Amino acid sequence: MRRKIFICDDDKNIVEMLEMVLGEFTEATIISETDSRNAFARLAIENPDILLVDISMPIVSGDQLIRQIRDDPSISPMFIICMSANLMGEQIAINAGADVYLAKPFDMSQLLSLIAGAAQTG
Repeated sequence: MRRKIFICDDDKNIVEMLEMVLGEFTEATIISETDSRNAFARLAIENPDILLVDISMPIVSGDQLIRQIRDDPSISPMFIICMSANLMGEQIAINAGADVYLAKPFDMSQLLSLIAGAAQTG
């Protein structure tokens, strides 16, 4: 079965870039959402293996979304990679329950390595 990677970021340019790179360099099904208000419901339906999420999003922040996920046993096991340009991003992400934190801008080879590692452990 193909793995699923869900991208949630309010920056459409970042989402498009990630969709392009992940579509080319992984065999995963790529799903994306730019409106964080819709993310949790879509995550519950799609049940992805990996979530890439930005911390700084309007209305529902990435750390709020991560906490919601971790509180729901049906989807809590997903591997969460949190991305941010926030200086406190790593602390916020780990405290919320993210598995890994990447500071923006990040190296795509580092992201692909993390995804490959998550695929092997999941």
